[in-house]
Amino acid sequence: MAEAGTIELHTYDTPNGRKIAVGLEEMGLPYQVHVVDITRKQQFEPSFLAISPNNRIPAIIDPVGPDGTSISVFESGAILIYLAEKSGRFLGASARERVAVLEWLMWQVGGLGPMPGQVHQFLLQPEGPVREFGLARYGNETKRLYGVLDTRLAGRAFVATQDGPSIADFAILGWVWRHERHLNGIGTSLDAYPHVRGWFQAMMARPATARGMQVPLK
Repeated sequence: MAEAGTIELHTYDTPNGRKIAVGLEEMGLPYQVHVVDITRKQQFEPSFLAISPNNRIPAIIDPVGPDGTSISVFESGAILIYLAEKSGRFLGASARERVAVLEWLMWQVGGLGPMPGQVHQFLLQPEGPVREFGLARYGNETKRLYGVLDTRLAGRAFVATQDGPSIADFAILGWVWRHERHLNGIGTSLDAYPHVRGWFQAMMARPATARGMQVPLK
């Protein structure tokens, strides 16, 4: 039985699920995983739709919300912002840093997520013009986004802040974690982005991040 105040993480083993597990571990917030098996379409069950009306994982339930009562939150970016505000960590040390954190978080949610996600889908298609079009369109955009991130990380340890990671790092990490699948699938590798590679290795070496990457989500 979970302790009072334990956050329920309703998720599956995907990049968006992983980034919340990493955030929770890094913030030191107590949580319990509730697996939503998307391979069995459990994301369409009424009990899950009640907390995630867009039928997408992840979602959380915090029994001790801002007013002391239970609150549910869906959409991974919104969840990370909520958890950062709850814990008072990983949103930046100043108003200027907070702007950068939110910029790069939105960059991930709108770009380095949807684009490699489409690569994953088109890699599953049979050989032919549909597959070729999809991989060219979304593969080129994925490579462009990795290039943007590589430029950003030149001379920096973290994406948006100076003295430690932020929720932007956790969000981006969730997708770079799957780099072998989408980058190799479009004929490149993480080695083409040395600053991203160094950042990724350093993030994965963090004990709390490692725990978030290893916790069973399926």
